[in-house]
Amino acid sequence: MVRGIVQGVLFRASMRDVARANRVDGWVRNRPDGAVEALLEGEEIDVKKVLDWSERGPSRARVDSVTIERKERLRGLRGFRIVG
Repeated sequence: MVRGIVQGVLFRASMRDVARANRVDGWVRNRPDGAVEALLEGEEIDVKKVLDWSERGPSRARVDSVTIERKERLRGLRGFRIVG
């Protein structure tokens, strides 16, 4: 979960590009409360690259916080997409 000025600043599209470049599967979506939520799946080092990027986001974003909830790997996702 990423909070701050993260909607309307190309956050989702940029995260999709970063995730794909790092071979991370999953999805990203806007939430009604103004946050951006993502599910990331891949090798730990690759997921960490996307998480590190999410702490700053694209140039027009202002990230106030990133909350990470670790879950068991699903191993079923293919590709990375914007949903919702």
